Amino acid sequence: MKRGKLIRYVVSRQCELVREGRKHSIYINPANRQTAPIPRHADIDSSLALKICKELGVEPPSER
Repeated sequence: MKRGKLIRYVVSRQCELVREGRKHSIYINPANRQTAPIPRHADIDSSLALKICKELGVEPPSER
C-alpha cells in the first residue's frame, strides 16, 4: 500500500497528525486517544498497514 493512501485512509477515519518525527509521522485517534507511527517509506507492507490500523482502533482498509 502506498503511504499517501494509508494516510488518506486514517485521516478519513478522523485520525489526526500529532507530530512529524525524523523517520515517522505520529497519528492519533482522538476518539480513543490511541497513537501509531506511520513510517516514511513510499510503500508500506500490508501487514504493517493492518498493524497501524489496529493500533489506531480503526477498521483495516479493504485492498483492491
